[in-house]
Amino acid sequence: MSLDQHHRPPFPPFTWDTAIQKVRLAEDAWNTRDPERVSLAYTTDSLWRNRSEFLSGREAIVGFLRRKWEKELNYRLIKELWAFHGARIAVRFAYEWHDDSGNWFRSYGNENWEFDGGGLMRRRIASINDLPIKESERKYHWPLGRRPDAHPTLSDLGL
Repeated sequence: MSLDQHHRPPFPPFTWDTAIQKVRLAEDAWNTRDPERVSLAYTTDSLWRNRSEFLSGREAIVGFLRRKWEKELNYRLIKELWAFHGARIAVRFAYEWHDDSGNWFRSYGNENWEFDGGGLMRRRIASINDLPIKESERKYHWPLGRRPDAHPTLSDLGL
């Protein structure tokens, strides 16, 4: 499948339906854990703040995501629309993962996104906190990859 490097629908200004669609597409891409694929949703000069790390450009994004998913094993993510206006979307999310010692975590956060006219994200600001959990406290049990449509949302799970 060839992805257009300059356009990624849906495009701003967002409506309720297109904002929901954009959030789900982002969640689906991140759940592939494929840094190159994920990076194509961002402008070539995209600016990120992720926790205390500042990134610029797709190459930096790919490197960051490779390091992330080498550390955060069995990563599963759910995103939920929080708010939107024009070319901006705010989401909340939670993901579960474990480290190489088998310690499980649920990471909670918020992201603010800004898109260019072609639907590529030009800015991503993420604030994230990690909560150690027991394996028995996990809530995400689908096979690695895309979250099934019937799986509960963050709100359904009380997260």
